[in-house]
Amino acid sequence: MQFKYYFCLLLIFVISACNDRTDPEPGQSGTNVEKAVTIDIGKTFQTIDGFGASDCWTANYVGRDWEANQKESIARLLFSQDINNGTPEGIGLSMWRFNLGAGTAEQGDDSGIDDKSRRAESFLNADGTYDWSRQQGQQYFLEKAREYGCGSFVMFSNSPPVHYTYNGKGFSARGARSNLKEEHYDDFAAYIANVAEYFKNNKNITFSYISPVNEPQYNWESGQEGSGWQNAEIKRLVMGLDNALSRKNLDSRILITESGDWEYLYKIKGDAARSNQITEFFSPESANYIGDLTHVDLLIGGHSYWTDGNWDTMKSVRSQLGAAASAKGLKIYQTEWSMLGDHFNDKDYPGHESATPLDIALHMSKVIYHDLTTANVSSWSFWTSMDMARWDHKNRFLLIDLVPGSGIYGDISESGRHEATKSLWVLGNYSLFIRPGYQRVDLSIANPSSSFFGSAWMSPDKKRLVVVYTNMTGKSIAIDLNVTGLGRHSSVKQYTTSRTKDLGENTPSGEETVIDPLSVTTFVYEF
Repeated sequence: MQFKYYFCLLLIFVISACNDRTDPEPGQSGTNVEKAVTIDIGKTFQTIDGFGASDCWTANYVGRDWEANQKESIARLLFSQDINNGTPEGIGLSMWRFNLGAGTAEQGDDSGIDDKSRRAESFLNADGTYDWSRQQGQQYFLEKAREYGCGSFVMFSNSPPVHYTYNGKGFSARGARSNLKEEHYDDFAAYIANVAEYFKNNKNITFSYISPVNEPQYNWESGQEGSGWQNAEIKRLVMGLDNALSRKNLDSRILITESGDWEYLYKIKGDAARSNQITEFFSPESANYIGDLTHVDLLIGGHSYWTDGNWDTMKSVRSQLGAAASAKGLKIYQTEWSMLGDHFNDKDYPGHESATPLDIALHMSKVIYHDLTTANVSSWSFWTSMDMARWDHKNRFLLIDLVPGSGIYGDISESGRHEATKSLWVLGNYSLFIRPGYQRVDLSIANPSSSFFGSAWMSPDKKRLVVVYTNMTGKSIAIDLNVTGLGRHSSVKQYTTSRTKDLGENTPSGEETVIDPLSVTTFVYEF
């Protein structure tokens, strides 16, 4: 028995010593790793257009039905850029995605979408008239975003209005083909342009981008609004939308294709008629070329789902994406991500069942890092800004956790309470400090690791340098920083999200800056 006792003690000691994720929150005095980091501001990459999230779908109910103090607090968390006495009020989103619904909410149970919180309203009536009082809750958050200084708005559609679809539903029974009736292509394009014109003239909100299709590779046969689209069908719709926007003298640009994952953009995957979309839409020799249209920029959008399971997959896929986009001179927008699926096998992620909210947020930071530094995306957006954390999903699919008055499985129309998640604050490590117009500069780490990584960003006037690190180890890390091309900084602030901190502010003393274990940390240097 005595031998077994000592053996167990030895085994526990060895396991503890080998596990980087032990000691989850030691003080900075517990530093046991030092990293040399070099930043070269002379080596530049993409410029950021914004960080965002969408209002699908619960924002309409919250903005319309919840108590004023609740929805105002949610808006502040999403959009405020203020830092009061070292405490950020919110994460300062600079891009907001507004869902142009198909009208399944008006259909109620007849929509065929069982979950009320997945239905969406439409401004369009069956007789072709408009009801601008609809999507009232979404309009609330759209206007709040503008008031707080969010400068970029994206209108996106998951499905054409139900009055224009083959089956009269917001989901499809057409398989790989569009649910939009042949005779309604121009009507749908005109409807989108009319909505954009209304918001510009009546709400002083200009949609920077309009995204007419979403994840066209999927058939969307139930559960929520959606439709499959062939590449040729997308071209036809985009041409009609380009004409409709021109007729109204609108400046909005058209964003395509919001692909279901990155691979659909740069290679033939599954259905050839719904993939290889960089070549299909931006090669002049392609029958589906749209690069010469007035309202189409050299820009492609897609989603970071399904290629995010581990470090090597993230790096490989995004390297290929970046190369394909660069060859055509395209910018890339990452327009949707949440922790969808069960394919996650990264060494730093313990699995959905065991994962803490911080584990989920740290994995998100790994995805953001590769999208920004490997694919060179110019914009990054989370999927749903707010939702109920049902079925033990934790914060995998939301930034703000909603609890209706009768509980998380209750009626979303009942005002309740909300809570900011670790995903919100980790996204804030990027969105609050890397502002539109900031340009990525080269950052290299000696002895790089998939468990410690970072990126650096320079303000347009070269007076502010923002550096974001992710430390997925259980050890504090001291940074030995060398910045080439700039003089001595005048001040530095540090903002940490960890198990015990939510963008907690600190002013580093002396030359040494220390990063907490299991954290995302942003340093803001003023010059």
